[in-house]
Amino acid sequence: MDVFLATSLSFPTLVYSVLLAVCLAYWLLAATGLVDIDLDGLGIDVDMDSGGIAGIFGRLGLSGLPTMIVVTLLAFFGWTITYFVHLLVLSHLFGPLRWVLGAGVGVLALVPAILLTAAVLRPVRRALIRLRPLPETSLLGRAAIVRTPEVSASAGMADLDDGGAGLVLQVRTEGELVLPRGERVVLLAHDPTTNTWRVAPERDYHAA
Repeated sequence: MDVFLATSLSFPTLVYSVLLAVCLAYWLLAATGLVDIDLDGLGIDVDMDSGGIAGIFGRLGLSGLPTMIVVTLLAFFGWTITYFVHLLVLSHLFGPLRWVLGAGVGVLALVPAILLTAAVLRPVRRALIRLRPLPETSLLGRAAIVRTPEVSASAGMADLDDGGAGLVLQVRTEGELVLPRGERVVLLAHDPTTNTWRVAPERDYHAA
C-alpha cells in the first residue's frame, strides 16, 4: 500500500491521479443526482478531414461521445501508464533527469491513452449516442417521473418511458416550485443551450 500511494502521488502520476479523482467525484455526484450527466457529446462533431485535436478525435471515432466518459477513460489509461513507468523506471532515477523524463512520460502517455480510449469506446459509440434525448418536438407534452431527490429551477432529472430502454432527462421547474422524487411531470419546453426541459406537475397540467 505504501508503494502504491507513493507512486500515485509522485510526478507525473500525480497529475493523472488528480484528474482521475475529479472524474470519480463527478460520477459519484452524478449517481446521486447532484450534478447533471451530459450526454450531448464531446463537442467535436467535425469533419474528420479537419486538423488539430478535433480532427484526430474524429478520425479515432471519439467525436459525439459524452465528454466525461472520454475524459474519465483518458485519465484512467494515462494514470495506469504513468504509474507503471514510474514504478519500473522513474523511481530508480534521481535528480533533474527524473523530472525531465517524468515530464516527457506525462505528455507522451496521452498518445497510448487516447488510442486505448478509442479502442474501448468505438464498439459502444452507437449505444452511447442512442442515450441522447429524442428531438424536442417528439417529447413535448410527454409525461416523465422525477428520479432525483427533487427537481427545482436549478437541478433535477426525470425518467421518461419511450417504449424502449427509457430516457433520462435533465428537467427544471419554474420559479420556486420544487417537486419530489416520484412526482409525475409534463415536458413543456426544451432549452437547447442547456439541454434541459421545463416541466410542470402532471396534475396541474391536466387541470389547466
